[in-house]
Amino acid sequence: MRWLRDDRGTVTAEFAVALPAVLLVLMLAVAALQGAALQVRVVDAAAVAARTLARGEAGGDVEGRLHQLLGEYSLGTVNDGDFVCATVSAPIRFGAFGSAGFEASARSCALAGGK
Repeated sequence: MRWLRDDRGTVTAEFAVALPAVLLVLMLAVAALQGAALQVRVVDAAAVAARTLARGEAGGDVEGRLHQLLGEYSLGTVNDGDFVCATVSAPIRFGAFGSAGFEASARSCALAGGK
């Protein structure tokens, strides 16, 4: 009956059960950091787009700069009185899982004509 009270192997079993949970939490943390980093890049891209459009530069310049900053994005522009506003959004990618429907978005405005 000694083998019923033997604790050998319990640590291995507990580790095998806990490891997937730890890996899942780690993956979620990395995905959250990727999303936060993309949000910062989208805010910068919206500011660049608004300033570029406000200076009256060609649309191709804006497209090129945004493609360089973000890769995949969507751009919306609005003339609001003396201001030119740009709304930029980009899908948040989670590695092999794709975008999962999450999107980073930002809006920025600049005085038209560079005044």
